[in-house]
Amino acid sequence: MQHTEDDDQTEISKSQRKRDMDELKRLGMDLLEFSDDALRQLPMPETLLEAIRTGKHITSNNARKRQMQYIGKLLKDIDAAPLQQAVTARNHQHATHTREFHQLEELRDKLVLEGDKALPAVLALFPRTDRQHLRKLIRQARREQETKQPPRASRLLFRYLRELQEQPDYL
Repeated sequence: MQHTEDDDQTEISKSQRKRDMDELKRLGMDLLEFSDDALRQLPMPETLLEAIRTGKHITSNNARKRQMQYIGKLLKDIDAAPLQQAVTARNHQHATHTREFHQLEELRDKLVLEGDKALPAVLALFPRTDRQHLRKLIRQARREQETKQPPRASRLLFRYLRELQEQPDYL
């Protein structure tokens, strides 16, 4: 039997197989963070779903490693691309939500710090803002900050900004 170069090119190296398996284990770790309802919506065999559910409850480090090996082995036997896309979409959604949350916090802090001077920025972002209610919340938050009281009005101001952001006409 003659050995050709084509045989060498189609054979995957042991290092590459290990890297692929590590990637599948990372995917399995990401899937452990999904809720049970979200997992049921993903296209995966029942055995993989049960393995992930079991992996969520394992606290022992060595047992968890063995379970991740098993999950990686199960993932190797299926097309993992849709699962990877679901994890990527979830991570993107989480990052977007966090960024928007921080932007609202900064806007609230600017309103409390600057008062009425910062109103045009809010009105440009949220055209349907109740100006009177917003000014009232700003005054209360500033008063609380000056008297070193708990930030109740500041929280209400943030909640109001978030409600405005969730409206359908938000830019």
